[in-house]
Amino acid sequence: MTERKPPGVPFDSWIDKQIRDAQLRGEFDQLPGAGKPLESGADTSYDELWWIKRKMAREGLSVLPPALALRKEAEDALAAAYAAPSERLVRKIITDVNVKLRDMMFKPPPGPPLGMRPYDVEAVVRQWRERREAASENS
Repeated sequence: MTERKPPGVPFDSWIDKQIRDAQLRGEFDQLPGAGKPLESGADTSYDELWWIKRKMAREGLSVLPPALALRKEAEDALAAAYAAPSERLVRKIITDVNVKLRDMMFKPPPGPPLGMRPYDVEAVVRQWRERREAASENS
């Protein structure tokens, strides 16, 4: 358990002592990368967010600008609409994503432009019907 800092002892001195004591006990000996130099990427310029980028890469995370995230969401919504089991659900999916598309069109966020318009609900429903009919004929 970590002991409390005694009164009157500067934090720097107390922390240094804690680290030295832990080193003497061997608590840092089995850490991954112990005794190895820090990895340097191809770009040797300093990036204060290097650790965040490395963690995101390790965990397979990504952060997209709002316009690109909405573009991906809209494409996923269109695919979900085509796979929907009912016309009512197709209309709901497309109507919901259209609200977000219109919002972004009228209040553009920072970053690259969206480059999309709201979907034509009737055209998507028509294509959904055609796909269902084609799928049932091939079954």
